[in-house]
Amino acid sequence: MRGQRAASAGRGFKSRGILQLASRPRQQSRKIRLPRCFPIGSAVFASKAPAARTKVVFARAPMAGGGERSRVPAGAAGLAVYVVDGSRRRRGCVARSGADDVALRAEDEAPYHAVALAPDAVLNLELGDPTMYEAFWREVGSRAATVIRGWQAMSYFSDPAALCWFLEPELEREVRRLHRVVGNAVVDGYHLVVGTGATQLYQAAMYALSSPARGDKPVPVVSPAPYYSTDLQLSGFYRWAGDANTFAGDECIELVCSPNNPDGAVREAVTGGKAIHDLVYYWPQYTPIAGRAAHDIMLFTVSKITGHAGTRLGWALVKDREVARKMVYFVDRSTIGVSKESQLRATKILGVVSDAYETPPAGDSGATAPRLFDFARRRMEERWRTLHATVAASGAFTLPEETTGYCNFNKRTVTACPAFAWLRCEKEGVEDCAEFLAGHKIVARGGEQFGGDARCVRINMLDRDQVFDMLVQRLSAI
Repeated sequence: MRGQRAASAGRGFKSRGILQLASRPRQQSRKIRLPRCFPIGSAVFASKAPAARTKVVFARAPMAGGGERSRVPAGAAGLAVYVVDGSRRRRGCVARSGADDVALRAEDEAPYHAVALAPDAVLNLELGDPTMYEAFWREVGSRAATVIRGWQAMSYFSDPAALCWFLEPELEREVRRLHRVVGNAVVDGYHLVVGTGATQLYQAAMYALSSPARGDKPVPVVSPAPYYSTDLQLSGFYRWAGDANTFAGDECIELVCSPNNPDGAVREAVTGGKAIHDLVYYWPQYTPIAGRAAHDIMLFTVSKITGHAGTRLGWALVKDREVARKMVYFVDRSTIGVSKESQLRATKILGVVSDAYETPPAGDSGATAPRLFDFARRRMEERWRTLHATVAASGAFTLPEETTGYCNFNKRTVTACPAFAWLRCEKEGVEDCAEFLAGHKIVARGGEQFGGDARCVRINMLDRDQVFDMLVQRLSAI
């Protein structure tokens, strides 16, 4: 391929080692100098690592629906660039994201989480993207790195004899260990089912709880309002019956999210139906850990614990074996198991979290390893203090009252610090808070999508520091 050039979807490629990416004509291209590159799908691989002083220049990329996205690292949007370090071949090659590899950044380029926003940037806080945690994992560094050799994790099966045959045994051990460290859920006597995030596990649980005796009649699915906005969408194969507080039927599946998304309230089941407890936010950085939950079905996800939303991994603790078996069947039929790479990465990540609390390794200076829940608790407390002060001073908004409680994990009384702010606009004449904030370049999810009031919005509290700081500035100016 020497000297040849291939172009596809706006991407230019040269085999001599210059990768040029340009989304539009006349646009500054992104250049990565790599030795003996070759493309595979949407990724580009190199036979050995580039020099440490290699410079990467990112251009603006077009967004769906028009407009442009500010400079982002490769892999975060559009083309993902990966480098396989051949120098580590004896220990197994390591696939590293070019966006996060220091070797692919100029020495004077700041890490992405520290890049300043443009003053007129649109703040997209509609989704719960937990990029706040990037700073913590940068501090942890290589201790959280995962090496997967080319011959590892190739089979569909992890343990053919196990109930959840695609669950990696190492992941199961680390999940149970973490719950014991934190004390937020009973694990003894429970079956563990792994899924592609809590989204898939929701569907699997609803499938498992649907009574075969109902025939073609779908089982009603309810949740107290305001409820997680995708609950309605997830129950499409069943029958969404709305607010659990007003449900008058005999049989139903109730979705109990506690702490609740979007308003952070602590919830309990309100119907006598079968319940699925979504406990993805029941961790000490968000809420006091009052005790070990012991519900029939409890859902958790890596993204809300450690911030690794892109890993797409969750698990369910299930008391009844037959329900767990049906959930495994659903995951098997829908995705033929769960990514081994995601499971192996999550195993390492969760192990690092537990190690810092059980057997903290001393560094060269004798300092202990960074502790995830300590970091996140401090950051969330700081943000909520700032937001409450800003809202109180503005007079244009209100927030739910703060709640406190004794946390068995922290061994002290703490304030709840939800992952989302349930913000209500009190400004005269404003009936749609999401639309109003959009005029100030703040994108939030409207309250009506949660079965609530359109004057309320849900705002992500887990974005990067500079995004949160700009949010506070804009709310202060309203």
